[in-house]
Amino acid sequence: MKKRYNLAVVGATGAVGQEMLKVLEKSSLSVNKLRLLASKRSVGRSLKFKGSRFKVEELKKNSFSGIDIALFSIGASLSKKFSPLAAKSGAVVIDNSNAFRMDKNVPLVVPEVNPETIKKHRGIIANPNCSTIQLVVTLKPLYDAAGIERLVISTYQAVSGWGKEAVDELIGQSKSVLAGREAQVNKKILPHQIAFNLFPQIDIFLNNSYSKEEMKMVYETRKILEDNSLKITSTCVRVPVLISHSEAVNIQTKKKLTAQKARQILKKAPGIKVIDEPAKSKYPTPLLAEGKDFTYVGRIREDISHPRALNLWIVSDNLRKGAALNAVQIAEIL
Repeated sequence: MKKRYNLAVVGATGAVGQEMLKVLEKSSLSVNKLRLLASKRSVGRSLKFKGSRFKVEELKKNSFSGIDIALFSIGASLSKKFSPLAAKSGAVVIDNSNAFRMDKNVPLVVPEVNPETIKKHRGIIANPNCSTIQLVVTLKPLYDAAGIERLVISTYQAVSGWGKEAVDELIGQSKSVLAGREAQVNKKILPHQIAFNLFPQIDIFLNNSYSKEEMKMVYETRKILEDNSLKITSTCVRVPVLISHSEAVNIQTKKKLTAQKARQILKKAPGIKVIDEPAKSKYPTPLLAEGKDFTYVGRIREDISHPRALNLWIVSDNLRKGAALNAVQIAEIL
């Protein structure tokens, strides 16, 4: 008989936590017991899973007794506190925060790219940043075919990457502007008005003038592809889109790779769908990717300024493949 697992979803009431439950419903994992954990203010709420309702329990030190796999989607500080406790209780933690991503003893995993690293875990596995996941899913087959020397990345990231409060902020501000009123800005959530606007800041700025999000993409991509020689620069932009991140990526390869060959390679790659008929206005968009499991790639063309470079447009649902789905795929491999 197929083994049934005891699962915990930590941060179950958040946007990613609720998406994890949706993905788990369709997963090949057979769930024996499900424990939903969140902060004290969420206790008493109930969430639906496979036709039944489960009450949310308060996250505590002893919450992981009997749990096989714990899917974490809480802040880094709480993950640092509770992930080791869960692992000590015998659970394998799949953590969606940035708490352990650059820890050399913690695998940073995208199943289409480096599933073999899962077996190296010591109780904790890290889920990469949402913008990194869709990037490396696309890069890996091209990297294997021609090598990569340098990446120039510009991201256009949805407000749901910040959380539910940012989604509410965009909707509320949009209603105000359309009604002829001034949009109210809560700088604890986003630094500027996001309705009918965008800004080149995601997370705090570091001493090198790059944002923390931009440097996450640099360090995480190198770790996942196991190539510290990769030259990477990125600019991350918050845009007035609810769900799905988009990326314009320039890839300088070591060997010449034509756009036609790159298209052929990507069409065969796992987790990717190519939509690339620009003459017919067919290319990936955030709305197209919303609620889907795939990473979509289009606008594949050769860089007219460099003999060994390609331009690509990459779009994926940041809550799904960028977080919940990737974590559940790791659990399925476990």
